[in-house]
Amino acid sequence: MLGIFGGSFNPIHIGHLLLAEFIRDEFSLDKMIFIPTGNPPHKNVNDLESGHHRYNMVKLAIENNPFFDVSDIELKRKGVSYTFETLTEISREYPHEKIFFICGSDSIIQFPTWRDIGKIFELADIIVANRPNVPKEKLDEMINGFKMKYNARIACSAAPHMEVSSSEIRNRIKKGLSIRYMVPLTVAEYIKANNLYQE
Repeated sequence: MLGIFGGSFNPIHIGHLLLAEFIRDEFSLDKMIFIPTGNPPHKNVNDLESGHHRYNMVKLAIENNPFFDVSDIELKRKGVSYTFETLTEISREYPHEKIFFICGSDSIIQFPTWRDIGKIFELADIIVANRPNVPKEKLDEMINGFKMKYNARIACSAAPHMEVSSSEIRNRIKKGLSIRYMVPLTVAEYIKANNLYQE
């Protein structure tokens, strides 16, 4: 059973890592693949560090966990990168694996704006991580709607939400403040060595 954890990882931080490990354990997944976004349709790419650096930071962050892996599948894709395309490629690469796609509750309520969500539900079970800014009633309504319309397989994770964000980390770096314990030490050293997120 394969977990797919996509994100900008700009940079990857302990919140991402704890969530991935919690969900891997909670759903008995054999492997968790981190997929840094290429050219996402729902984000301002001007804020993104290069795919090369984001990929390297993820690789450093997960290097000591044998259950974690990273893929540059979206970084190699030309043009806008859509989740259904990524899951299609993953399903071809791992034809005998059951695929679980991890997303935040803030993302799943935006699913109606995503390209070909029927294909997403066809290819993967969805694991939803809680976000504090999404009302439970709205989330339940959306999930039930997807189950009715698409026969979607959706489960909510009990993983606790970590109050750490990539944007907060980027802002602290710009101000010359410490990011110790917010990211793995290897990631902090990489950011410093490559002068990332500076003004």
